[in-house]
Amino acid sequence: MNTALWFVLAGALLTVMALARTTLSRLPLSSSQLYLMVGVGIGPLGIGLLVFDPIEQAKTLEVLTEIVVTLSLFAAGLKLRTPLSDGRWKLPLRLATVSMTLTVAGIAALGYWELGLPIGAAVLLGAVLAPTDPVLASDVQIENPDDTDRLRFSLTGEAGFNDGAAFPFVMLGLGLLGLHDLGEGWWRWWTVDLLWAVFGGLGIGAALGMAVGRLVVYLRRTHREAVGSDDFLALGLVALAYGLALMLSSYAFLAAFAAGLALRYEERRETGDEASDAVEAMAREGAEEEVAVKEHAAPAYMASAVLGFSEQLERIGAVALVVLVGALLHLAEWSFDALWFVPAVLLVVRPLSVWIGMAGSSTSGLQRELLAWFGVRGIGSVYYLMFAETHDLYDGFTERLLGLVLITIAASIVVHGVSVTPLMAWYSKRSRSEERKAVEAGGE
Repeated sequence: MNTALWFVLAGALLTVMALARTTLSRLPLSSSQLYLMVGVGIGPLGIGLLVFDPIEQAKTLEVLTEIVVTLSLFAAGLKLRTPLSDGRWKLPLRLATVSMTLTVAGIAALGYWELGLPIGAAVLLGAVLAPTDPVLASDVQIENPDDTDRLRFSLTGEAGFNDGAAFPFVMLGLGLLGLHDLGEGWWRWWTVDLLWAVFGGLGIGAALGMAVGRLVVYLRRTHREAVGSDDFLALGLVALAYGLALMLSSYAFLAAFAAGLALRYEERRETGDEASDAVEAMAREGAEEEVAVKEHAAPAYMASAVLGFSEQLERIGAVALVVLVGALLHLAEWSFDALWFVPAVLLVVRPLSVWIGMAGSSTSGLQRELLAWFGVRGIGSVYYLMFAETHDLYDGFTERLLGLVLITIAASIVVHGVSVTPLMAWYSKRSRSEERKAVEAGGE
């Protein structure tokens, strides 16, 4: 297909999505579902315009997914304005540690005992499918930085933490397959792949986020400098955090997430508990740069402008990659194993892991049910599998794992996309009703 036709297709898709965005928000239909259908339509299952071999092009696909997931994690960190001392942080941490580990174990058990995979390949499959996706789960994440709803906050924080928290299990799976050095008695895995890589990534991202945030606010307030380049600031901070984390053998996804958290922390430290809605609005609408240097407005303007730019890039990347996933569905093996495996992951393993992880927490029964349901799988899973492929994953495992992962992602996009609008609307309505009842009861 010639270049001109590609431009026409891309332009038509983006224009239609821009015009239909408001309509889609009211329907049980997500933008990701439409991207997936476009991919199927132009791929080998459709008219055959997009033919892509993920095995031969594994490195390219790894880099593309890496970029989009990194930007999404940075944006997720910027959305979370709740202070670290708030008890709500325990919820995403539980999901990203206890529930994540149980999900990996549950999927690995299915892979080993029911699919007949070697233990290393089974653990790898669990690690690839365990993390929820920060790119495709935006509809269930917090709507603005001051949103403290437990459900949305937990899902946003989980998506931010667990895309990096899955990495130790990826390395464990590769190690059990003989493709990574775990060390005698797994000492290297425990000390380097788990402890150092996790906490090192978080520390590197947090330090850079705070340092850059303070420097920019200082320059704007004191010298009226460093104004008008928030897009460069976003890309620069993400690249610094990601690159330095990689150089120091820590998890760069966690560094990107922590950088976003730290930048938002600096904004909150400067502006206090209440964010200025007016400044947030002006920043998103490209208001006069004079706002960026005002004493009170500078931190909020910086954080909001960087978040807006990051979200735009994230959405553009999601279009391309979900279309690719749709085009790759011809590689999926629609066997009996796939027909039971995918429901088992989405309807059994994920819910059980969440309910165990949330036991004794402050979440309501309804919130736990929705947390259990909205375990969206997507771009992050593609990245992890391509990462394994570029680290010499055996070809015999690649095709089978790829098929299961693609089917799980497609199923997640469809079922979660159909349910997200009515379920979240119902949840919001019920939450407002409960808040009114609480206020009325308090006033009596």
